[in-house]
Amino acid sequence: MRRAVSLLALATAASIAFAGGSLAQTHYVSAGASRVTPSTQAHPDLWPTAQSPAAMSDARTEAFVEALLARMTVEEKVGQLIQADIAAITPDQLAQYPLGSILAGGNSSPGGDERASPQAWVDLARAFRAAAAARPGARVPLIYGIDAVHGHNNVVGATIFPHNIGLGAARDPDLIRRIGEATALEVAATGADWTFGPTLAVPRDDRWGRTYEGYSEDPEVQRIYAGPMTLGLQGELLTDRPLSPGHIAGAAKHFLADGGTNGGVDQGDYVGPEQGLIDIHLGGYPAAIDAGVLSVMVSFSSWNGLKLSGNETLLSDVLRGRLGFDGLVVSDWNAHGQIPGCSNESCPLAINAGIDMLMAPDSWRPLYENTLAQARSGEIPGGRLDEAVRRILRVKVKAGLFGDARPVEGDFSVLASADHRALARQAVRESLVLLKNEGRVLPIRAGARVLVAGTAADDIGQAAGGWTLSWQGTGNTNADFPRAQSIWGGIQAAVADAGGSAMLSPDGTFEQKPDVAVVVFGETPYAEFQGDLETLDFTPTGPLETLRRLKAAGVPTVSVFLSGRPMWTNPEINASDAFVAAWLPGTEGGGVADVIVGDRAGTPRNDFKGTLSFSWPKTAAGAPLNRGDPGYDPQFAYGYGLTYQRPSSVPALSEDSGVSGTGSAVDRYLVDGRLAAPWSLSLRDAGGETRSSDGRTGASPRAGVTVRPVDDLAQESARQLAFVGDQAAIAAINGPPVDVSRQSNGELTLSFRYRVDAVPSGPVSLAMGAGRVPIGDILRAAPVGEWRMLRVRLSCFRAAGADVASVDTPFALATSAPMTISVSEVELASHDNIAVCPAP
Repeated sequence: MRRAVSLLALATAASIAFAGGSLAQTHYVSAGASRVTPSTQAHPDLWPTAQSPAAMSDARTEAFVEALLARMTVEEKVGQLIQADIAAITPDQLAQYPLGSILAGGNSSPGGDERASPQAWVDLARAFRAAAAARPGARVPLIYGIDAVHGHNNVVGATIFPHNIGLGAARDPDLIRRIGEATALEVAATGADWTFGPTLAVPRDDRWGRTYEGYSEDPEVQRIYAGPMTLGLQGELLTDRPLSPGHIAGAAKHFLADGGTNGGVDQGDYVGPEQGLIDIHLGGYPAAIDAGVLSVMVSFSSWNGLKLSGNETLLSDVLRGRLGFDGLVVSDWNAHGQIPGCSNESCPLAINAGIDMLMAPDSWRPLYENTLAQARSGEIPGGRLDEAVRRILRVKVKAGLFGDARPVEGDFSVLASADHRALARQAVRESLVLLKNEGRVLPIRAGARVLVAGTAADDIGQAAGGWTLSWQGTGNTNADFPRAQSIWGGIQAAVADAGGSAMLSPDGTFEQKPDVAVVVFGETPYAEFQGDLETLDFTPTGPLETLRRLKAAGVPTVSVFLSGRPMWTNPEINASDAFVAAWLPGTEGGGVADVIVGDRAGTPRNDFKGTLSFSWPKTAAGAPLNRGDPGYDPQFAYGYGLTYQRPSSVPALSEDSGVSGTGSAVDRYLVDGRLAAPWSLSLRDAGGETRSSDGRTGASPRAGVTVRPVDDLAQESARQLAFVGDQAAIAAINGPPVDVSRQSNGELTLSFRYRVDAVPSGPVSLAMGAGRVPIGDILRAAPVGEWRMLRVRLSCFRAAGADVASVDTPFALATSAPMTISVSEVELASHDNIAVCPAP
């Protein structure tokens, strides 16, 4: 990109009067528009102080910013406030609209290809930058953001580090800084300037689907990690100089209390006093600000019912004032649209409350037009508009975006380099927590005959977890991780090097009895929405059956448990001689073998270092369990972790889960051949309705539609629906109303497998609540007798009239034509780039 304006010339031509963050803040939300109540009013004097480094707003930077700001039109200023997603904007459109930022969301990639090459990522970044540079007027460079939350997790071939929950167990600030440095280098190599991290959430309810993004349930870990991670990503801010090559802008997120919502519900409500925000959830923010973090991302969530994105007292008085933050404040994905009185297309309240940049992935065009009109009318005051643009320009200057030099961009040798892989492997070693080691079955003697079981053993995608190549992290195979090593691969290599033998048997069967068995199992990948749970019960039965069968055969068993949170696993722990919490270790599975496999004599090569940064539950009930809580009674306490030097015996644990198993499913309807509670199947025609709690067999009153079980992924795991075609008929899954509004705000879909057994000759509709979309053409195009997947975006049903806040019919098929169709696995799921939105 050519240099738009001479930094030195503007610095010498302009002078400014800069009001630092510690001074009193101007309020822009009118009394009539403000929704702040006594329970959501922040009192800055109660909060600790912090201050962005003086180098963030040095005189040269501020002179440049003020001179450029004075040249900008209102259209250009408003454009700086809008961030669009690469899946919803093209370089040609960016040449027409003066937007200030783009992002690559969790499911967005060049050309919609989640396996796009590093070069494709660079080419796309350059195309967008060229489009921004070609616009007439004040040429302000683009800032390009991405969620690099455990390494550069968006790009095939990059290093994937353990998720934060594992890093929290390591208690190693220097390791965190080096991970930040490696991540920044790999992100810079592929063309992005800005990562949405570090995540400083303090998860207080492990049922939350983003628990693994937090370092600890206790803010002490966030406090010691926030500064090193910020310095790793950005380097030290220096007066009159941009970030050094290979560093990128960071974003401390999600301000504030995203980990404290009631029930662990994502985008929910933190109900509690202001002191709880200060003592627990403020956590690492002061340290990140003191270290110079260039941006802060605001949470989707609420405090006592008021959305954080609209709370001026927290964003202006506390964050900018008391905490002295001088960088830019960005909202989360369409979060502004959740503020009462706002929509995705219009939200002056969020800007006036203190949001500088609105993340508007797919609504950027109407949001730009409406925001421009509001700025012209004065609904967004000129002073507030200038303040937001000033902060954005300041960050762009410090990030070095006004210069041409990008020495790291295109150097793909840094992706999964030997040094970065070694660092990731060290992180895996340090993150492992040993919960049990009876009879000192660990370390395994390297020369032993070792059986490795469990479907997760040779699944790098499962070890990496969510936010890996896609938002939910699903659908990945080992081929998507070149130069990576699975846990099985690491064990196999360690054992073979010492003359032993290792055999992979996912189901744990064997012909020759092994000396020891390692069973690798755990949670499959998920992110927010999909990861929210009702209880902490680890329900898959296969691993437990494998462990018990091996134990009955007299084989010592070692469990390696992969999870994004502590879970109730007492039966599995009882069936294991040793039990290791490995969290979500990423792409260097060899780090597990480094610790659990010893040398030829069975002497440890590396001891366990990790200790629990989250309390391990005694029951599956899922009630918040945090150090310092009244009646604190965990199975394994915060800080617990055995070592080879400090062994201890674990007695048999209670296998009473403490839950009745009667919980309800908000996002799973027909799964594994069963209707999830509280859902039932209704069959309707002109004669009325027939309901079935199991949905196995039945017919509508006049036999307009019938149902029977058929095979799909397992015996009788699907339901075949036969529509006669002599009358209108509907097959629907019904239950009490559920709120899926937060799911519809994301990229989730109504997903199901289907097989067309008899082609429909007329229209067919798929409905969620009152929202109906036509799918007849899709079904007619499908090969008869072949199982396929259909995913329809929830936002499509919302646009078609569904009340997503109260859905009592999440799935319905309706037709007056003859048709036979089999369906299975009906649930809400990530779109995985195959979602459709049929036009009504």
